[in-house]
Amino acid sequence: MITFYKNNNGLFPTENRENNKWINVVCPTQEETKFLLHELQIPEAFYNDIEDIDERPRIEIENGWFLIILRIPFKSNDAKLPFNTAPLGLMFKDDVFVSLSFHQAEILSDFVLYTQRKKSDVKNHFDLVLRLLLSSSIWFLKYLKQINQRIRLAEDNLEKSIKNEELQALLQIEKCLVFFITSLKGNDMLFHRIKNLKNHKEDFDPVLLEDVEIELRQAEETTNIYSNILTGMMDAYASVISNNLNVIMKRLTSISIILMIPTLVASLYGMNVPNNLQENSYGFVVILLISLLISICGVFLFKKKNMF
Repeated sequence: MITFYKNNNGLFPTENRENNKWINVVCPTQEETKFLLHELQIPEAFYNDIEDIDERPRIEIENGWFLIILRIPFKSNDAKLPFNTAPLGLMFKDDVFVSLSFHQAEILSDFVLYTQRKKSDVKNHFDLVLRLLLSSSIWFLKYLKQINQRIRLAEDNLEKSIKNEELQALLQIEKCLVFFITSLKGNDMLFHRIKNLKNHKEDFDPVLLEDVEIELRQAEETTNIYSNILTGMMDAYASVISNNLNVIMKRLTSISIILMIPTLVASLYGMNVPNNLQENSYGFVVILLISLLISICGVFLFKKKNMF
């Protein structure tokens, strides 16, 4: 889908392809791909790089075109990875500014509504890049709040009963945080590269630069905090599971020893040797009582030593 936006105290959709400020392309069709590559003459290498979901944030220049790739978060339909990140390609040359993404993300539509609500005036291409980078950091924080809720829910379930489903849920969240940490580090490096572009420093709004840096730093620190908490929680529950297993094994060992006592007594008196009870009509009862007495003594002994 391709959308053209004009800048009028905020970004508004327009049908006019000539007087647009921003061309936003999401999951392009074949016709839209031809428009990008042939009409706008975007380098095909840029298009292919953005299509790769593992592409890292960077700046590149080719034939007068600027390519800036940043990572944006999005909700995934994959139950094993509820939150993921994808590359957002920002390409501009002269008066043309194109954003390209191959994954649906809430960030772009929310960004447009935000500019309309705040009546933001986009001054130049780098101003739009920085605003999108700022919006990306804010959405990282929004998804981190949802991830934190999932961590609390899994923790509550694990306190009731330790099951594989709850542990797998924590593992899925941990994978999401790994992707978030990697993407935020890449965005942070990209931001500092943009900030240090000598030929374009006059295009930067110092207040906007400060806002982007603050939100990026906050998103990175929050992700690291949640990741550390989750790692500590996983280690704690692993220790609990190991301790519970040791207790169960100790009890089973004690039970097997106690059950072995009657078998041992019966085996001794079942041998073909004189024992003065073979002619006694009460011999079986005596042997049974002896076995029970020794077993009961064993139970009290194990209880005293906390083996049960």
